[in-house]
Formats: sequence, C-alpha cells, structure tokens
Amino acid sequence: MINYSWNCKVVDAYPQDGAYADVVYNVHWSLLAVSDQLNPEGEAYQSSSYGTQSLDVSDISDFIPFADLTESQVQGWVESAMGEEQVASLKAGLDAQIEQEINPSSIQLVVGEPVPAE
Repeated sequence: MINYSWNCKVVDAYPQDGAYADVVYNVHWSLLAVSDQLNPEGEAYQSSSYGTQSLDVSDISDFIPFADLTESQVQGWVESAMGEEQVASLKAGLDAQIEQEINPSSIQLVVGEPVPAE
C-alpha cells in the first residue's frame, strides 16, 4: 500500500485584490508517496513530486481570510484546479517510481567488481 501526503503551505498572494487582502493565487505544492514496503536498510520506499498550481481568483465570493485558511483547504483548491485525472496521473507516476525502486528493470554494474547481492 502507498500513502500520499500533500504539502501546500507555501503560497503566493496578492496583498490586495479589490476588497480582499492576501488573496492566494498560486500554490507551491509537493506530494510525497510512501510505500509500506521497506528497503534492505529498513526504510520505506518513497517518491515525491513538486510543482506550482495557479488558482482562478476571478470569482472569490467564498473568500476565506488568510488567517483562517487551513492547509487542507489549500490542498482541496490544488486538487480541484488540477482535476481528478491529473491528480490520479501524478499518483500513478509516483507509484511507478516506487515500483521501479522495488523491482528495478535496470541496474548499474561496474566492470571488474563483483555483482552486488540482492
């Protein structure tokens, strides 16, 4: 099983947008995928991705003051702006990276040195 955790704490905001202050328009996000399988060192296999997601602020009728904003709400905005397909694709890519670590399709060897034990 793979567990995902978002980090959506860093945002860009307009100091003033009409009647509203500190209007979030861009989110710097990261998504961490952690497998329940452990590597030979006893650590969980993991992979991460990061990026930015712009938000549509043309209609902010449901404005939430920055002081009242939670990371969970910002994560919801990011996932909504990305759309279900893009979020699923992002998670599938992280899953594939973890699978590649667990079952590599290619390994690097050094000529003249013994092949490492698995």
